[in-house]
Amino acid sequence: MSVPVLTAVAWPYANGPRHIGHVSGFGVPSDVFSRYQRMVGNRVLMVSGTDEHGTPIQVQADAEGTTPRELVDRYSRVIQDDLVGLGLSYDLFTRTSTDNHHRVTQDLFTALWNNGYVRTEKTLGAISPSTGRTLPDRYIEGTCPICGYPGARGDQCDNCGNQLDPADLINPRSRINGETPQFVETEHLLFDLPAFSKSLGSWLDTRTHWRPNVLNFSKRLADDLKPRAISRDLDWGVRIPLDGWHDLPMKRFYVWFDAVIGYLSASVEWAQRTGDPHAWQQWWCDPDAQSYYFMGKDNITFHSVMWPAFLLGHNGEGDRGGEVGSFGRLNLPTEIVSSEFLTMSGSKFSTSRGTVIYVGDFLREFGPDALRYFIAVAGPENQDSDFTWDEFVRRTNFELANEWGNLVNRSISLAFKNVGAIPEPTSPDPADEALLAQSRAAFDTVGAHLARSRFKQAISEAMRIVGEANAYLSHQEPWKRKDDPARRDTILHTALQVVQDANTLLTPFLPHAAQKVHEALGGTGVWAEQPHREDAGVSGELGTSHSVLTGDYASEQARWASTPIPVGRPLERPTPLFAKLDPSLGETGPSWAPIATDG
Repeated sequence: MSVPVLTAVAWPYANGPRHIGHVSGFGVPSDVFSRYQRMVGNRVLMVSGTDEHGTPIQVQADAEGTTPRELVDRYSRVIQDDLVGLGLSYDLFTRTSTDNHHRVTQDLFTALWNNGYVRTEKTLGAISPSTGRTLPDRYIEGTCPICGYPGARGDQCDNCGNQLDPADLINPRSRINGETPQFVETEHLLFDLPAFSKSLGSWLDTRTHWRPNVLNFSKRLADDLKPRAISRDLDWGVRIPLDGWHDLPMKRFYVWFDAVIGYLSASVEWAQRTGDPHAWQQWWCDPDAQSYYFMGKDNITFHSVMWPAFLLGHNGEGDRGGEVGSFGRLNLPTEIVSSEFLTMSGSKFSTSRGTVIYVGDFLREFGPDALRYFIAVAGPENQDSDFTWDEFVRRTNFELANEWGNLVNRSISLAFKNVGAIPEPTSPDPADEALLAQSRAAFDTVGAHLARSRFKQAISEAMRIVGEANAYLSHQEPWKRKDDPARRDTILHTALQVVQDANTLLTPFLPHAAQKVHEALGGTGVWAEQPHREDAGVSGELGTSHSVLTGDYASEQARWASTPIPVGRPLERPTPLFAKLDPSLGETGPSWAPIATDG
């Protein structure tokens, strides 16, 4: 039975192009998962967009001599280019600066306010002495008052995991210019997280299938909940829909509050674009629907604690009860799929320190599937993992080119040379059936791993089948069977069947190459659909041209099953699937790439 599956992908911040560390966390894993879910017949809604509000945008706009609107317009398009290039199959990739997002954010807030989970309170706000603007919590560093870690942020200490307030830090300093912030009294909206201690804790107790790192971290946070500010003194962001607040020029929702609501607002926008404004409810209100949230580990807090609390509050299911909000009862996350960090030669990717490889540069040099493969097979799925040029070159040359590319090329080349079409199997042997049985069985094994977001295990099993097929060809030696064409053709038919099976198994990981293999096997039409950009008119408080990423994934042919290859279908001489890389790239990388240093 077809199941509605929401793939909620972390929203990249619109302050610059994405680097490969970013997409290893939120991008490639979410797309592999979504493509698999579509292939098994589930109804997938994959949504996200650029996160465009907050003080950091205003700070960067000032530094570049532009306006926040101009800045996010430019970088939203750059990020869209990166994600299209990678082939990330969004049903809708939009922006938080749209009228729709503002409206959905305000409506969800209203439900929280009406149910008594938000209050006003005078607090100490961190102000930049040189600009007079609010400093975001994450832009303040100091010593943690709990564990003594010297690099704690104003919202959280990454060393001990405790939530903090900027005023709690010892010797706080601005990350923007190093100055000591001033703390002034200001009125803000506080979300009453402690009012969800029981309901949130009870819900987390049911999440036994989550990755242990996510569940354990979330439970520790839930044991010590504190009220969190959801407003800021800023003129760039979503206005607050309360009397006396809406028209204040320097009061907006805190960017972290409206960003997580983007999953819902993007779903609503997608539904409006389809002509059925209620279609989003299949993924949000159907109790049988499933929802998976993909992100890096630095975003766990907002998705496993904050966002579920917002949903409970909207539903009237916090510790103090309440009425269901205007969206109806909304589903809580099925799973938080968090990745660890991808480092570079031992150093964390950092734009400010120049330790960064941008997605756009990488795609122009190597194409999308080599990066997608590396992230899937060697990425930070369960622990921090290291990107080195040597490892990238090795895996591209010896696994993609030598193993998979070689299997495709020599199988099709031999069939083309000897038959000109897919041969007929008329001389079966136990070795043929043994290989075919392994290939068919892999659909259950690989599928089970993908359903649980175990990408390394999934792609390793798929590549094991590739290895078995290569060994089969080497052992059977069809090129030496000119005197026994029936046996030769049976071997080649078996190899081509396994090529088709392996291509299906690898489609979620390598959709661009999968399309080429489909065509090399004589197939026509779209095998693996790619996203594209569409104009979406003018939107936003200040008015701007708005484009989105979307795609018609229902038209693709890829299905999660072993299907017989048609005997007699004409073949053409194949071209190499993957180009081998110069081994010298493994030493320093391309000329444009940074050289990482320790620390």
